[in-house]
Amino acid sequence: MLRHKIGLAVMVGCGALMLGCGAPGAPEGRIGPDGGQGAPRSVAAAEVPGPAAFDESTPLADYVGYALEHNPRLAAALADWHAALERVPQARTLPDPLLSYQLEAMAERQQHQVMVSQGLPWSGKLDLRAEVAQAEAEAARERYEAEKWAVVREVHDAYAEYYYLARAIAVVRENRDLLKYLESVVRTRYAASAAGHPDVIRAQVELGKLDDDLRALEDSRWAWAARLNAALGRAADAALPRPRALAEEPIEASEGRLLEMLREGSPDLAALDAEIVREERAIRLAEKDYWPDLMVGAGYMREQMNGGGEDGVMAMVGATLPIWRGKYAAGVREAERRHDAAVGRRADRENVLAAQLADAAYRLRDARRKIDLYRDTLLPKARESLKATEAAFRAGRASFTDLVDAERVLLDFQLSYERALASHVERLAELEMLIGRALPRAAPPSEPVPVANEPEPLKGDVP
Repeated sequence: MLRHKIGLAVMVGCGALMLGCGAPGAPEGRIGPDGGQGAPRSVAAAEVPGPAAFDESTPLADYVGYALEHNPRLAAALADWHAALERVPQARTLPDPLLSYQLEAMAERQQHQVMVSQGLPWSGKLDLRAEVAQAEAEAARERYEAEKWAVVREVHDAYAEYYYLARAIAVVRENRDLLKYLESVVRTRYAASAAGHPDVIRAQVELGKLDDDLRALEDSRWAWAARLNAALGRAADAALPRPRALAEEPIEASEGRLLEMLREGSPDLAALDAEIVREERAIRLAEKDYWPDLMVGAGYMREQMNGGGEDGVMAMVGATLPIWRGKYAAGVREAERRHDAAVGRRADRENVLAAQLADAAYRLRDARRKIDLYRDTLLPKARESLKATEAAFRAGRASFTDLVDAERVLLDFQLSYERALASHVERLAELEMLIGRALPRAAPPSEPVPVANEPEPLKGDVP
């Protein structure tokens, strides 16, 4: 009978506390990605699925979509964000109730006591703890957004460099083949005493340089493919096709507008803003330590004596004694210093990002100028100059040195044009990473004007 009464008291006490605290396993107020309630959103990459395999027709946007879905560093940032979300319901929940049993045994009587007690933090403490956790979750969300744009930039950088490598190989191969032909012409003329031996040596030296350049480029192919695969979240030796083209995408945004976008939408700055909010809430939470926490409890008591026994109930109310005022003052000062540090980090980060944005915007404009200059002016003139010099050489009005110089100028211009195309894509991706959004384009993407014959597939390319 005694065991039944004790068990009943425990069940009643636990049930009352559970009703007051909320059922376990059903946390309320989960913070969604917009700062409100609701389940966290899915990975943004799920809306842009990437292909299972890549071919030469795969656009850059599909590479980006694949990376957002498979990059392990981005998945880790997403897991950190979701983990931070789960701290919010933990922070706003009361501490676990305490169940205690006490036995007092004396010569002629025994007393059994069963009590359930619950700690109650001072008014506002749980809400502030939840607000601190919510701000931490918001900072984690913005760090995830920053990581996402960093991955997008890495894919653009690696893809652009991989494209440049393929085009450089094609351009150097074309110029090597041209120089081979010219070297054979010089040897023929030398055999006919129409050219000197130094011309033959010069042709062979220039041909050796181009052969070495071509081998170096082809040897670096695996390294650049591994870099792109790493950004995609694939094995370093996974097969990758040669990118065939890069789109020219002028943007419509002045430096002033870019700076506004940075201040409004940078995920790095938004994460630091969330950290400042967290420290502000932490100051208020530290100030709550000056106030006592309460404890309430209820229990059942059974007293047995030689002649029988008596039942009874108990109630308990208690409070902590916040007497260590120096300790609480130090906690408030610590929170205030952390807030000052967060404000300083935010101001410094904005200055650094603004400087990076100015540099990226300048490099983007410079790449744009070079694209227009080489495509519309220098490359046509270099081709014309080489053609005219070759005709003059055949007619004996130009030296072989003049012909080699004209060929080298065309090679340099071709490589510079491809380098400018790749740099334009890289700087545009850097700007979008800094401001945390896609920039408006001035016109639909256009196909680049070819500057060399279509290159043969690189060794190991996917057919």
